[in-house]
Amino acid sequence: MKILKIAFTLVALAVLATPVVIYTRYINNYTSPYIDVVIDSQALGESRKVFIRLPDNHDAQKSYPLVIKTDGNFNLDRWAETVTKYDDAIVVAIPNQFWTDTRNRDLVPPFARKDVNIDARPANETAREIFGRADSFLAFIETELLPYLESRYKLSDDRALSGYSAGGSFVLYTMITQPSLFNAYFAFSPAAWYDDSVVVKEFKNNLFKLAGTPKFFYLSLGDQEPSIITGSFKGLIAALDENAPKNLVWAYQFTKEADHGSNPYKSIPTAVAEYSAFKQQL
Repeated sequence: MKILKIAFTLVALAVLATPVVIYTRYINNYTSPYIDVVIDSQALGESRKVFIRLPDNHDAQKSYPLVIKTDGNFNLDRWAETVTKYDDAIVVAIPNQFWTDTRNRDLVPPFARKDVNIDARPANETAREIFGRADSFLAFIETELLPYLESRYKLSDDRALSGYSAGGSFVLYTMITQPSLFNAYFAFSPAAWYDDSVVVKEFKNNLFKLAGTPKFFYLSLGDQEPSIITGSFKGLIAALDENAPKNLVWAYQFTKEADHGSNPYKSIPTAVAEYSAFKQQL
């Protein structure tokens, strides 16, 4: 009987704690200290929240650079504090949907994760149907998010796209499919290893599309990341060495004492500093 009472108490505590856990997770991941807005997206067939961080002492009559990041609150404050030290920017972050897993759906390119031959995640996270709609997500950014921002804020032509992990693969995909949308790109620990590094192969074969006006690309990887992602990262470096057009200025680093989670935080300041130096040379 005593064991039953203990079991019942534990179950009751778990039931009571669940709403608190969900609420905390919601606050941490799906709200921000900045401007939260919801856009009804026809491209995605759903409503999407975005976080808009305006510069301190924002002047509505002044044009600002724009940074769009795909990873919601992840390192959003780090971006905010870093751009403040340089050419301050409007930073817009797109969180993943809260109640459903949309990250791999939105950020993985259509040509990736069709042949899931590496057991890197549980089976319920590697189903083919939840991968590969980056084209729809990019359409949302191009045809809905950017027009929304342009209608409400003064933006300069200085526009950057940033992504981490799967978001990094989305940056690579955007570079070779819609190169005119942004003039700067940041890929932190990009997940380019899908299906025997098909993202690397597509990136290499389509780098020529970036030819034209000056563009900047920064990518980084922690020196303590798994060998599978390190191998694909080195493949990206080789592709850039071999096929990058002359107008593409690019830089990379292996961040010391950084793993997959900590690399972006540690390398964002270097990325922004490199980009600032690039702009000063234009």
